[in-house]
Amino acid sequence: MSEADPKRILEALLFVSEKPLLAAQAQEVLGASFEVSQIRQLLTELSQEYAEGRRGLRILEVAEGFQLVTDPELAPFVSKLNRRVKTVRLTRPSLETLAVIAYRQPATRAEIEQIRGVDVSGVLETLLKLNFIRVSGRKEAVGRPILYSTTREFMEHFGLKSLEDLPSLEDLKGIVPPQPLPAPQPQNDTASTAQTD
Repeated sequence: MSEADPKRILEALLFVSEKPLLAAQAQEVLGASFEVSQIRQLLTELSQEYAEGRRGLRILEVAEGFQLVTDPELAPFVSKLNRRVKTVRLTRPSLETLAVIAYRQPATRAEIEQIRGVDVSGVLETLLKLNFIRVSGRKEAVGRPILYSTTREFMEHFGLKSLEDLPSLEDLKGIVPPQPLPAPQPQNDTASTAQTD
């Protein structure tokens, strides 16, 4: 076999890879003569070529790797062809819990519940099944509670290169309108209204 262009090899690897292709994985295929930094550079160049070429595909850097995806502008056409694509729909409680974990990680269930004000055990179970969060250890505290962190699948799903790409809390304040505090409920003080004989 004649020596192939490394960019062509990387393009083929991106095409067959189900998950974002890590530069270290590509190095295993290309051989030790290529440094990981060289491979990342080649993948970045290939990504730029796709973006400039007005193609139907793009190469995105997500979850610390590179992935071949369809151009978002072509989504209506792709969805017509494949109407059976399984989409993951997260409920508001799941999104809120996931946001707390993403910004506070690692976080314990008690810490998440303190912020959200509700029991999150069912939501945590769902997020674990979806592989958006993982058990990342135990906190050095009384009872050694379980710590939760986000996963690479979380970054893939939300198109993040790394956790540094999460919007800042200041940016989020401009997107999400502040929720009004509930009006204080009148206290039913039975002791003061009870009549004595």
